[in-house]
Amino acid sequence: MTGEEQLHILEALLFASSEPLTQTRVNLVFLDDPPQLNDLIPELQDKFYKENRPLEIQKIAGGYQIITRSEYETWVRRLLNKSGRLTLSQAALETLAIIAYKQPVNRFDIEAIRGVDCSGVLKTILERNLIKIKGRDEGPGRPLLYATTDIFLEYFGLNRIADMPKLKEIVELTESDTKDQLDAFIQEPTQPTPVIDQPAESPSA
Repeated sequence: MTGEEQLHILEALLFASSEPLTQTRVNLVFLDDPPQLNDLIPELQDKFYKENRPLEIQKIAGGYQIITRSEYETWVRRLLNKSGRLTLSQAALETLAIIAYKQPVNRFDIEAIRGVDCSGVLKTILERNLIKIKGRDEGPGRPLLYATTDIFLEYFGLNRIADMPKLKEIVELTESDTKDQLDAFIQEPTQPTPVIDQPAESPSA
């Protein structure tokens, strides 16, 4: 089998796979001498780039996946919004963020941060395989501990949890945005404000 044939097969596998393609899965497909993803993926990425395709290959959740380039996000999002793709509520996103940054974490700690009961939200994101039960805490009552899954990484386009933005970066970005908005709000007017509604001077006696 030539290198070109391996590239074609690899591209077909990436296209057909609903999950990130790993070396383990590739080994199961080939009877012998399976191609090495770390060797061939860069070639395929370069091919996509040179042909100016609307697709690219990224490393996600320990494997590789074909995704659309960012400039086509608007059109793809319109399609997915009409096809019943998984959507998350604000409560689910907040809970996921806490779990992602604090994992493994128990329900009581999550509720202490959010300030509301999280039982229903936890049940929902557990059913969607975005989080998993990691074990039990050593504290009173030994509550369950929660952590994110590979499905979580796939959903948010991450290769590993370490790729998430640091909390310090988020705080700095938020503070910067807030300052910019405040500066725009209190910006001095470019034209002098006319004096209006001033009482007329009393006529001299």
